[in-house]
Formats: sequence, C-alpha cells, structure tokens
Amino acid sequence: MQEDPLPYAFFVDSQELSSTIHEDILVNQGKSSEEMITICYRPQAVFKVRTVTRCSSSLNGHTEAVLAVSFSPDGSMLATGSGDTTIRIWDLNTETPKHTLTGHTNWVQILAWSPDAKFLTSGSMDKTVRIWDAKAGKALGEGLKSHTQLITGIAWEPLHLNAQCNRFATSSKDMTIKIWNAQTRQVLMTLSSHTGPVTCVKWGGSGLIYSASRDKSVRVWDAKEGKLVRVLEGHGHWVNSLALSSEFLIRTGAWDHTFKKYATPQELHEAAVERYNKNKGEGPERLASCSDDYTIFLWNPEVSKKPVARMTGHMQLVNHISFAPDGRTLASASFDKSVKLWDGHTGKFIETLRGHVGAVYQVTFSSDSRQILSGSRDSTCKVWDLKTRKLKMDLPGHADEVFSVDWSPGGDKVASGGKDRVVKIWKH
Repeated sequence: MQEDPLPYAFFVDSQELSSTIHEDILVNQGKSSEEMITICYRPQAVFKVRTVTRCSSSLNGHTEAVLAVSFSPDGSMLATGSGDTTIRIWDLNTETPKHTLTGHTNWVQILAWSPDAKFLTSGSMDKTVRIWDAKAGKALGEGLKSHTQLITGIAWEPLHLNAQCNRFATSSKDMTIKIWNAQTRQVLMTLSSHTGPVTCVKWGGSGLIYSASRDKSVRVWDAKEGKLVRVLEGHGHWVNSLALSSEFLIRTGAWDHTFKKYATPQELHEAAVERYNKNKGEGPERLASCSDDYTIFLWNPEVSKKPVARMTGHMQLVNHISFAPDGRTLASASFDKSVKLWDGHTGKFIETLRGHVGAVYQVTFSSDSRQILSGSRDSTCKVWDLKTRKLKMDLPGHADEVFSVDWSPGGDKVASGGKDRVVKIWKH
C-alpha cells in the first residue's frame, strides 16, 4: 500500500508560504528576485488518522434528542448532553455507559471539558451551568446561577495560561459573558456590552476572550481585566459561531497523539506550555466568524478590527465553522446543504463539498488535518478527504437528524448524536 508522503510546511522569515514564492515573498514582502532567501521547512502531522468506516457501537440511554457530543481532551471519555436534561459519560474502552449526570431541569445543549480532563461543565436552557467530576460522575455542588437566560457557550481558560485549570467563561442569551472561578464557584467578572443574545464564546491562546452575538458583532475582551479590547463589525445579520486557528491545540493542551500520562498538575501545565509554543505557528491566532448573512469573516483579532477576508458563496445561513488543527484550512457548514473549504490564512475559497441532501449542522477535522467530518439534517455523517476534496466515507445509520459530531483527539473514533436519541461511535 502506497503510504501518503509526509506533508511539510515552508517558511521564509517566519512567514508561511501559502501559494508561491513569487506571490508570497516577491509581491507580498516586496523582496527582489536577486536576493538570497532562506527557506525553512518543518513536517506537519507526523501521524496519520485512518478513516472511520463503520459504526462500532450504538449507545442507547438518552430518552430525548442528543444535542451535544464531546470527547475529553485526553481522549479517554465521551460526554453527551440531551433534551432529556441529563448528561451521560461513556467509557470509551468498553463503549458502555459510565455515569448519568442529573440535575439540570431543561435541555443540555452545551458541554465543555476542563483542559486537564478532570471536570466537565454543562450549560442548559434552565439558565444554569453545572460542574461535574467526570471520573467520579458526581456534581460539584448545585448549578451555578447568575445568567438570566439560557446558556449558549462555555470556554475554559487554556491550560498553558493557567496551571490551576480553574477558570472558564460562559455566554448566554441574556447578552452577557461571565468569567467564573470553578473552585470558589463565584463569578469573577461579567462582560456586558453586547446588545443582543451572545451565541458563542472562545478563550484564546494569548489571554483574549472572543464572543459572538445576535447584535451582528464579534467582541474581543481582555480576560484578566474584563475590558473590551475591540469590536469586530461587518456581518449583516446574527453571528452564529466562532472558530480559532489555535483551537485544537488549546483543546488538547498537554496531550499529543501519544497521550502520555502526567504525574502532577505542574508537569501537565509545563507540557501544555511547551506544546503550545512549539505548535502555535507564526503570527497571531486567527478567528473566523459565520453568520445568518450567508458569509464568513476571517479576522486577526489580536492586532486589528479590520477583517482579513470576507468569504462569500454560501446560499443560506452558515451555522458552524471549524479550523483544521494545523490552522491552514477552514471548513464551513451551511443550511444550503454544502460544506465549503477556505484557506485558513487568506480566506481564499478552495472547494465546495456536495453530497448532503439536508442542512449541514456541524463540521470538524481529524487531528492530522487531513479529513473533515460533517453531520447533517439528512441523518448522515460524512467524511471528506482534504487532499482530493472528495467524499471519502458515507456514514448512514442514524434514523433522524444528526445535531452534533466530534472526532476524538487521538483520531481513532468519531461520535455523533441527534434526534433519534442514539449516540453512535464510529471507527476504522
């Protein structure tokens, strides 16, 4: 079997070559063709994720639609949130239920793991956020009450920025973002300047918090002071979702594909710092936003309020976007039944992936950045090959709409959940 060649990235003066030397160096950097230039290279993904081809387990237990599926950062557990008000934690070795977490009184549509993989936070339509000890399957106290409307997002502070792993941000329909201390269970700060429901929150790698809102704006906040840094404007309708170029790196923290065990929290933190600095790439992190106005914007939010690019082409609202772990590609999922691929640095259109016959709800990448997974209203999940830009695998099996998909950090499993109340695990 012909092994795929190892992909490399090339850099000149720490600027990644994304098209040609002529365009990137001579035109963009204004260098002369007489000058000597030094080109550095480094391998991209050194491991390869095999395509998932079959459903290895259909996990029953939820009694209403499955609204969220999320693998833990160390890849050992899967959490699912449902319209039945419960969260279930599944053991991935045996693919059996480990814990059922009860306490919410309405739909659970948001799940977020702490970056040390010890705690799970959940956000619900009941306006509360709950913190759970995932291994023990126990609630840590009562629900956190401070928001006055349903919870729309949760983002933990990245491990490389906080060894204690004790802060997270929540966004709500009540137009605010709140920063919490998970140990004291107190609100540290409330960030309010949005004039519409906040739809999404992300905590970036350099200590900025990003929020998207139905007020058509994206806001950038300083997480230490809680100050508004800048407002990113351009969208003509609700902003639905955000994606960060550093997101996979932040999500997986200290764990690479070897899933080494760490003896102490300090060791875990140091590994996360080292891994972040080694892999974050050149230049500031990039942010993408997608909207009901059918467009996507690419931003350099650490340095500018001007967009890098406005990406058009979708014929209906764009529901979800996702950066490849290597940050080089952005995928968008739309109600126009397509997934589109864009250059993660320039925002240039690459390809439209067609095959779904219903709205595409979510899209995510494999950890080696070579495959894309989408879940749709048409009851299928699909795997797409980034190199050929074609459908690689169709995953039928759900009896109804697929609301949520996730690809495990190690790449060996995919989880999907939806209206049929079943959680499916897919493997090679």
